[in-house]
Amino acid sequence: MNYDAIILGAGGAGLLAAATAGKAGARVLLIDHADAPGKKILISGGGRCNFTNMWTEPRCYLSENPHFAKSALSRYTQWDFLALVEGHDIAWHEKTLGQLFCDGSARQIVAMLLEECRRGNVEIKLSTEIGEIGHADAQFRVGNAIAPQLIIATGGPSIPKMGATGKAYEIANHFGLHVVRPRPALVPLTLGPEDKLFQKIAGVSCLAVARVRDVKFKEGVLFTHKGLSGPAILQVSSYWEPGETVSINLLADAADVLRAAKRRNPRAHLKAALAEHLPNRLGEALATRMGIAKELGNIADADLDKASETLTQLTFRPSGTEGFAKAEVTAGGISTAELSSKTMEARQVPGLYFIGEAVDVTGWLGGYNFQWAWSSGFVAGLAIAARRG
Repeated sequence: MNYDAIILGAGGAGLLAAATAGKAGARVLLIDHADAPGKKILISGGGRCNFTNMWTEPRCYLSENPHFAKSALSRYTQWDFLALVEGHDIAWHEKTLGQLFCDGSARQIVAMLLEECRRGNVEIKLSTEIGEIGHADAQFRVGNAIAPQLIIATGGPSIPKMGATGKAYEIANHFGLHVVRPRPALVPLTLGPEDKLFQKIAGVSCLAVARVRDVKFKEGVLFTHKGLSGPAILQVSSYWEPGETVSINLLADAADVLRAAKRRNPRAHLKAALAEHLPNRLGEALATRMGIAKELGNIADADLDKASETLTQLTFRPSGTEGFAKAEVTAGGISTAELSSKTMEARQVPGLYFIGEAVDVTGWLGGYNFQWAWSSGFVAGLAIAARRG
């Protein structure tokens, strides 16, 4: 069974790469061990798929080479994918911060990609184990299929219950390519017993600014029975390294707020003043952490200013993360130094490509990782079509 290209992985990146190559005339075989395509797409965005972000740009991605993503993102933009969505009459809306979702179901995105593959005469084999990959005489062999080009779109190990594995890294190692240490990203952080005070307020959330080093995001923060979560925490988790602290700014104008509360109602307690701006249980936990139980009128302004520092820089030293099981994506992956940024082809192994989450390019929360899947899949698909036959 001879093809122009074999693609491993029927997720977002693999499906778009297959459709792009097929529609450009290449004979493509798409293989996946799962029993259905696009499983990660189906669970994304609460079932409505946050399929891209209006504000996508290279600075929204982490990589050992921050410039690597520029080429693919510029050649297939968020507007290109949005045009594809609209071309299939899929209604969409912006939810927040440029995040675009289907009005209906994520199944529409999977159906759209499958229809594009059908138009490109792509052959899809599901429930098929990849097994060992052969490579001889400039041909790749997967099972009984042979092709001069092979695209690896098997993702990373995040969300293993969906069938995610580290297969891409095994393949990279087999061909002698360097892999940047994979780690969970966009993942909740865990806290140790010293922070049990905040674990006891599980379920409480608020808008805040979370920071790791000089990286900060203003979104929701959620306290959980294990530690910290919510969009702002997931964002900074991609930058966090073990041993580092995470600070949360809960009330930017805390100093003015507390002094004004003292003047307005000196007999009120700190937790009552905080309750006007923060959830009650959080205010109580903060007052307890500060060790302030006196009425505001009996607290010196200097002590109020010290309390305000806690509110603007509530600092934790996470004990870890909730791991790949809870991570939305994987950071790290196939080193970009091994790949062409224009085609995603391995420099030392002609005809071998890596795309999507398998590569050391990780986007922010909010549709950025899907856009990387579309962009990297598109440029690889064009490349294999250009070299067919």
